[in-house]
Amino acid sequence: MSRSVLPAGADALNACRVPSRPKGRRKAKAAKAKAASDARALAADLTCALDADQIAALSQARAARWQPGLADPPLHSEIFASSADASGAGLALALARDALAVAARAPDPLAEAEDQRQVLWVQEARTIARNGRPYLHGLPSDWRERLIHVEANSTADALFAIEEGLRCRDFACVIAEIMGNPRALDFTASRRLSLAAHKHGIALWLVRLEAEPDLSSARMRWRVRPCASLPPRWNANAPGIPAWQAELFRARSHAPGQWTLLDDDHSLRIDDPSLSRSNPLPAPRATIGSAFAARARAAHSGDLVRPTVGRSLAACARG
Repeated sequence: MSRSVLPAGADALNACRVPSRPKGRRKAKAAKAKAASDARALAADLTCALDADQIAALSQARAARWQPGLADPPLHSEIFASSADASGAGLALALARDALAVAARAPDPLAEAEDQRQVLWVQEARTIARNGRPYLHGLPSDWRERLIHVEANSTADALFAIEEGLRCRDFACVIAEIMGNPRALDFTASRRLSLAAHKHGIALWLVRLEAEPDLSSARMRWRVRPCASLPPRWNANAPGIPAWQAELFRARSHAPGQWTLLDDDHSLRIDDPSLSRSNPLPAPRATIGSAFAARARAAHSGDLVRPTVGRSLAACARG
């Protein structure tokens, strides 16, 4: 008669415990994992601290709002405006004169006391048809003999003329006007203009008429529209000084903002909001007499009068 040994074998198996891993190795592994986790947490804290410092430094640098007369203006700016008025070209002209005035005040012993280099103005044919050419008597007196005007048949020709102008150090600056959002003016073309401007130190103000802000490498981008001029002191019916409602919606080194800018005696300034537009100016403006003198000269010199009389690029639409 046979006897089963399964119960005894089962008891023996239950009594025999499988040896586990040493507790020291488990603790070492846990300590190693905890140290790695602490190192990652410390690295994350340091990264956050560095990012916070960088963000604080960037915020402090950008806290200085833009204002006329600031040093180191960007060399590539875009101005978006309507083709129904000359506000875009007028603001470009005012910004260019402000930048050249700042450069003239720079303490550079090798710089000339007054920059007499030529100014290049490039216009696409469509912008001329919609907005007219620069009006001679509307320009500042010191620019009338320095302006070189280029009419381009296409956007590609205009971009070529702009880039060649930026490569020429005989130009003080370049102002250009292009209509809409042409395919030729993509990010690559915009980047080429920025590189040429920074390499040769020639500033560019590109006026975009009837255009939507697309991808661009411009360091400063504006939206502008005409604003009602302040009434002159002596004659309320006389033309006032040019004024624009300007919005800086993208800038590399300044916070966005909106300003009412005035071209006061060919000097760009911000309108004081505490000064009511219904009150007269505190002092007479020298531009009143010069405006009538310009009209008189235009009336007696037919060869200098352009078909776009009244569309002065130095004056915007009156309110």
